[in-house]
Amino acid sequence: MIELRRLRAFVVLAEEGHVTRAAERLGMQQPPLTRLLRGLEEELGVLLMRRLPRGVRPTEAGLALLEEARAVLARAEGVADVVRRAAAGEQGRLAVGFTSSAALHPFVPAVLRRFRESVPGVAVTLEEAGTSELVDAILHERLDAAFVRSPVGGTAGLVLDAVLEEPMLAALPAGHPLAAQAGALPLSALAREPFILYRRPAGPGLYDAILTACRAAGFSPLVAQEAPRLPATLSLVAAGLGVSVVPASMHRLGGEDIVYRPLGDSPVLSAPLHLAMRQGALPAAVMRFRAMVREMVAAAPIAPTRAIGN
Repeated sequence: MIELRRLRAFVVLAEEGHVTRAAERLGMQQPPLTRLLRGLEEELGVLLMRRLPRGVRPTEAGLALLEEARAVLARAEGVADVVRRAAAGEQGRLAVGFTSSAALHPFVPAVLRRFRESVPGVAVTLEEAGTSELVDAILHERLDAAFVRSPVGGTAGLVLDAVLEEPMLAALPAGHPLAAQAGALPLSALAREPFILYRRPAGPGLYDAILTACRAAGFSPLVAQEAPRLPATLSLVAAGLGVSVVPASMHRLGGEDIVYRPLGDSPVLSAPLHLAMRQGALPAAVMRFRAMVREMVAAAPIAPTRAIGN
């Protein structure tokens, strides 16, 4: 295998056409340069430079090598640049997951958009799934990070960064007696209502938080149905099959058949957003993404999403 230093010396010698000038450009003495050329010619078994009275000139074989040597050196420099950029988190891949409710909070698309604009050399792939599926994908290195709602920080091999907290709203079918009332709605007002909740294995954090808040309000909710995704709970609410409690950002889904009401007596009922990653040394692109999330949280804390109604 031809050494890159021999190829580089040969290219400079061919471009200068003079041993002294080539040696000066390479920052070396003439004898070592002459030995490099001789070694290259011996390795290839051909004469590469024709010696002239006032310099050197490539032979036909030397001209053929010159073209290839320039291409090889350019590729070698490109590889070094790719490696440096990857080490700085400016090149490579980043796989980010999110739950359906996390994706609806404006912070998530905002940070993803900023990262893609700031680091175009990193190819970003996205995946939506339930919390348990996302955690499994992170631990098995199918994902690098994920925005989740559940407090899964106790999971072995996982680290969790707190991103934000947002209030939760009551989601009521349009025409429901409670939908027409003004002001905050006491959670206890839903005591006799059938609840539609996000299936617990997919989102244990929100599910448990709702049940805990209901019990604190003096009742155990009647869970009439469980939906596989949070948007599906709203479809069931819109159909008049029950009520639900959802993160405030879910109101962005709109819908004329749903009314969102703020909850007035549940200060602990909130929906957190976390960034989950593998424990230990993280790839440079993941570290860069994590730093950007922290920077955006610190620079512009997300204001609580306001409740809206009809």
